[in-house]
Amino acid sequence: MRGGREIAAVTDVSLEVAHGECLALVGESGCGKSVLASALLGLLPGNARVGGSALLSGPGPGETTDLLAADEATLARTVRGRRVGLVPQSPAAHLTPVRTVRSHLAETVRELTGAKGRALATATAAAARRAAFPADHLDRYPHQLSGGLAQRAATALALVGEAPLLLADEPTTGLDRDLVERTVDELRGHADAGRGLLIITHDLAAAERIADRVAVMYAGRVVELAEGRGFFGAPGPRHPYARGLLDALPERAFRPIPGMPPELGDLPAGCAFAPRCARADATCATVPALSGTVACHHPVPAPEPAGHGLRPEGSRT
Repeated sequence: MRGGREIAAVTDVSLEVAHGECLALVGESGCGKSVLASALLGLLPGNARVGGSALLSGPGPGETTDLLAADEATLARTVRGRRVGLVPQSPAAHLTPVRTVRSHLAETVRELTGAKGRALATATAAAARRAAFPADHLDRYPHQLSGGLAQRAATALALVGEAPLLLADEPTTGLDRDLVERTVDELRGHADAGRGLLIITHDLAAAERIADRVAVMYAGRVVELAEGRGFFGAPGPRHPYARGLLDALPERAFRPIPGMPPELGDLPAGCAFAPRCARADATCATVPALSGTVACHHPVPAPEPAGHGLRPEGSRT
């Protein structure tokens, strides 16, 4: 930043996405979710530095590509769109303003599938239908699209290459509920076909619908990793922040988390969530490590297995 100041936007993140799996990355705005996705595709601004590795399996058996170490030519020619697809967070900004949606789609289909002539026109129309983009809007320019239509155009473009890994950054923004469900079901189909899906979303209902696992980020760190069924059902999240996200939903307790997320440039010492947490004490002056599935000094206790604990009065051994 200006004056040589540095901000750690994402810290100590370690995740895996398997073939056929959907991992949902959730958390409040500003926690580093989109920065993480941009890092994987080499789309961070020039003043950013990245450490560590991001290993993508392939292209051959037993081979891997380190996305963080790959140069721009490799990312542009062999990774983006082909091996890693992206539904961007701000789709209108990623569309060329002087080209129609049909032109965008046709070019992508031609480059990624080799289709030409009549087959190209047919495949372009099919790509639009897959993302519920209306055929009578294909010849419109980006500035003529609503936010929801731009979102559907971006989803259509991302799905064309059938990439082994798809990064979907807020893919349901601007969509009504029916289209949300249709879109996430289409994305789930991408995973069900044996590919990986990382969906970044604020829409916990959408995440619940399709996620195999959930990763919760807060202030640049992953604070909980959980199986989707157990996270949204029983036993529920164990990190107080993750539990607060679910409790804030209208269909649940409708109880907001007190306070506001910290600025990444002004994080409190120790656990970043401590100032908002009812379970915090002096122990929280140190940063909790991700131990097992939760990074918290005082996680919500896991329920005891059935059959343990006090016996009912009058029971016999």
